[in-house]
Amino acid sequence: MIEDDDNLKNDKKHIVSMRLNNADRFAVRSTAVRLFVRESELYRFAICHLLSRLDKLHDESYTGSDLLPLFLEFREELNIHLGLKKHQLFKIFNGKSTNPDKFVAMVDIELLLMPHHAVRQRLQQIPEALDDRQDDTNGWLRQYLSKKYCLVGEFNCAD
Repeated sequence: MIEDDDNLKNDKKHIVSMRLNNADRFAVRSTAVRLFVRESELYRFAICHLLSRLDKLHDESYTGSDLLPLFLEFREELNIHLGLKKHQLFKIFNGKSTNPDKFVAMVDIELLLMPHHAVRQRLQQIPEALDDRQDDTNGWLRQYLSKKYCLVGEFNCAD
């Protein structure tokens, strides 16, 4: 851990290798050309932008339901690109001395991993969710979780 902190303070750049499919590489290349920047600058921009959007994961004080807005925002992308499993998400939400008031139930974690149609079917089976039924499944899920976990910030805490 001390070694990692020293590397962060050093601000030395490191070479990182990653695999991209041809379509992604072409998209990066053509976007960089259009922006009149080097591909490497675009990669750095993309990484910095993503890390700033995922900032709650960098802060150990965010646990349990504090992380729900983040995972609701990136639900599909995280499922498609990272292939997270329910036990991994459970550890992310509840694994670090989570306050009991912020504990996220496994049934709600499963909702984050389900495809769109399955989320809708599951919400139809939850009595507490039926009051806020919406045509927009993502909005319905957001409303259900917001009420259940009294989310504040982007979502309003429902009384």
